[in-house]
Amino acid sequence: MVKVVVCGAAGGIGQPLSLLLKQSEHITHLALYDVVNAPGVAADLSHINTRSTVTGYGKEAIDEALVGAHTVVIPAGVPRKPGMTRDDLFKINAGIIRDLSEGIARNCPTAFVLVISNPVNSTVPIVAEVLKKHGAFDPRRVFGISTLDVVRSSRFVYELDNSIDPKSTRVTVIGGHSGITIVPVLSQIPGQKFTKDQLDLLTHRIQYGGDEVVKAKDGAGSATLSMAFAGARFTQAILEATVAGKTGLVESTYVNLHADEEGTAAFRAKTQLEYFAQDVEFGREGVSKIRPLPELSAYEQTLLDAAVPELKVNITKGTSFITDAPKI
Repeated sequence: MVKVVVCGAAGGIGQPLSLLLKQSEHITHLALYDVVNAPGVAADLSHINTRSTVTGYGKEAIDEALVGAHTVVIPAGVPRKPGMTRDDLFKINAGIIRDLSEGIARNCPTAFVLVISNPVNSTVPIVAEVLKKHGAFDPRRVFGISTLDVVRSSRFVYELDNSIDPKSTRVTVIGGHSGITIVPVLSQIPGQKFTKDQLDLLTHRIQYGGDEVVKAKDGAGSATLSMAFAGARFTQAILEATVAGKTGLVESTYVNLHADEEGTAAFRAKTQLEYFAQDVEFGREGVSKIRPLPELSAYEQTLLDAAVPELKVNITKGTSFITDAPKI
């Protein structure tokens, strides 16, 4: 039995994400939780002719939704609207993520936790700190889904060069999952030689692709459909590795670097970072190996140098939300 829970399943990301996950052959029970409308979404999806059972849970049924989960995917929270910064988002979403993490610690402490809710650079540390409080934190099992940065990179490069296959060309994206913390390693794409102008254009578009969608939707939401696609792709990779035992699966993802103590020791000592997005190999226990940084061009090294201080601020913001919280 493989139970996958979507927290925030009735929202703009949650609904299309749940639809895509209903198609996974690795899921036997798809549990949909949200403060409103989850039972309706579950009833709708339950008619789709795949093997998984779908159940829906409302606000008061968080424990029932989470109990015994193998994997929990979290797109819960409010989307970004025009003029909103990720700091504005943090004020609202941090409390939501904290409460869901408490539920995970109570009901499925060994679950794989996949975080979509922004700002990911800060919400992943919130999940980790809550689980630490309950003695349930395994850094190999908590992930920030930064896959949309990879998906965008592949697509945007293809728009410049139609000779590549956007589906099979995977661009490594390191750093974090917002603005200048997103560092696409475009120099490692085989056969690609970009001009400085092309690099500037591509990098900015990848870093601020979310703003492009927020503006185009004109107050009606943020990147929901492409995020659901990226989230489902990442979740499927985790299930392929942890359920089916498939090896050699690699995705760029934002993780706690202690998931690979030995492999990241030098990088942690150099940067003083506890969390970072990098290519990760998956295994039965989640993170099997965090790959070393690819060789960076001078252009990319400059981007990374700018990302590190911003990442430190984002990480501290998340951890201190839990560690500095008043003790009741």
